[in-house]
Amino acid sequence: MPKKVVIGVVTSDKMQKTRRVEISRQVRHPKYGKFIRQRTICYVHDEQEQSGLGDRVEIIESRPLSKTKRWELTRIVEKSRAVDVAALKIARQGTAGGTEAEGTEKG
Repeated sequence: MPKKVVIGVVTSDKMQKTRRVEISRQVRHPKYGKFIRQRTICYVHDEQEQSGLGDRVEIIESRPLSKTKRWELTRIVEKSRAVDVAALKIARQGTAGGTEAEGTEKG
């Protein structure tokens, strides 16, 4: 039987060599006919730790690697374009704040 291959989005990369991937799908309600969003959470083994938060990745079924890990990372389909706003603010304060502080002390 062939192994399943699916595409999902990385929702957590805080563990070492493990990624939490969310696979979203829409299912039609049996009685009312409305489409409902559902998701499946998979824990994926990422040996080189190359994927990051928000990346779209392709994963494949594998043998059990731990209590929860049953998938392996095949490839990164699309890197995340999200910008870490908090890091940018800190960087700007560090560079701009230092020059402003020096200017006010002299004046």
